[in-house]
Amino acid sequence: MTVPEEKAAPAPVDKATDRERMQALLEQINAYIEHYHGGSVEMVSFDGKVLTVRLGGACLGCPLLPSTLHGWVEGTVRQFFPDIEMVQSVTD
Repeated sequence: MTVPEEKAAPAPVDKATDRERMQALLEQINAYIEHYHGGSVEMVSFDGKVLTVRLGGACLGCPLLPSTLHGWVEGTVRQFFPDIEMVQSVTD
């Protein structure tokens, strides 16, 4: 009598890191801002708690930049990353 050989469990599917998920989310936000407003947003850094972005294009010099940053970008990011502490922008 032989003992049946145990089958190995399938390898777990790699989950995207929070940084990768954040990058993908910002790419979607950027596509919308770029298409409808001529602006742009890109990730500079993300440490899990603080997101730093760079706004560009038509956003530069626009008086609505703070609304875009905090209302639109931060508001959307917080829906998917509720534990984020701060969203900030840098300028070159």
